[in-house]
Amino acid sequence: MDTLTHIALGACMGEAFAGKTVGKKAMLWGVLAQSVPDIDFVAAFWLDTSSNLLAHRGFTHSILFAVIITLLMAVLAERWHRPHNISFRRWTFFFGAAILTHIFLDAFNNYGVGWFEPFSHYRISFNIIYVADPFFSIVSGIALVMLLLLKQKNKKRIFWWKFSLAINFLYLCYAVINKIIINRDVQKVLAKQEIRYTRYFTTPAPLQNWLWYVVAGNDSGYYTGYRSVFDKSPEMQLRYFPRNTFLLDSLPADKNLAADQLVKFSQQFYTVEKKQDTLIFNDLRFGQIIGWQNPEESFAFYYYLHPDIDNTLVVQRGRFAKWNGQVFKSLVKRIAGN
Repeated sequence: MDTLTHIALGACMGEAFAGKTVGKKAMLWGVLAQSVPDIDFVAAFWLDTSSNLLAHRGFTHSILFAVIITLLMAVLAERWHRPHNISFRRWTFFFGAAILTHIFLDAFNNYGVGWFEPFSHYRISFNIIYVADPFFSIVSGIALVMLLLLKQKNKKRIFWWKFSLAINFLYLCYAVINKIIINRDVQKVLAKQEIRYTRYFTTPAPLQNWLWYVVAGNDSGYYTGYRSVFDKSPEMQLRYFPRNTFLLDSLPADKNLAADQLVKFSQQFYTVEKKQDTLIFNDLRFGQIIGWQNPEESFAFYYYLHPDIDNTLVVQRGRFAKWNGQVFKSLVKRIAGN
């Protein structure tokens, strides 16, 4: 999830755990615990872009890292707040719950999380919630503001942290139900349209949980399209993109490592294309730029393999490209179904 969501959620969890005992400092501990897995951002200062893509949400989002940091933070907090009536076991439970919640929620996105690092490099991706979903985050954000404004002994503080955590949980359940509905409908569509595939996933389009982006295909290429939970039509418009793996054979030797890392990062959901003299690697998991409006649009994640062009913001640069008021209206209209 996005950083602000982790901060708001961590503050609510901290308040729930020890707000009455250590005051608003409990919120700060919750924020720290919810934020510490993202310390891997510092790797960007010395790793190249393709290596950093694999490092992000890797070891610092693993179960092993969660256990180590939980114990360290529990020791620090227990000593920091002496004298107090909070046992080391309770501190450990709190920090463990906060950190594990972070890596669990991140697995609901499409990036992938290395729960089993360093023993396995397999990435977990549930593809259930968009990385920045305001409908998931808004209540936690409001609760954070209220907890900051209300005095420590105000009884309304209990309502706000309970309300926030309950709504977050219910929204996750709702998103899971939407995922089940979409998968059921899409699989029927693919069977009816006689599309053969060995790899397949669905993930929410930007900023909501009703319109979903679909990818299905094999080593030859992939079909992409969009399906709303409100769609009534048994048909679905799909666009085919050849994978073009052979284009990677033309890369200079010094680019092979980056290409291999990108293939691994994409979990095999990729295409390669050549535009004039530029070779581009597309990771299909991040969707298309306003693809619900124009199925011919480029993919949001595109990496310039050759020649050397800046790829620093490769994950972010295409996410909201070409967005304007008309595009937003088209998104709302597409969500309404067809």
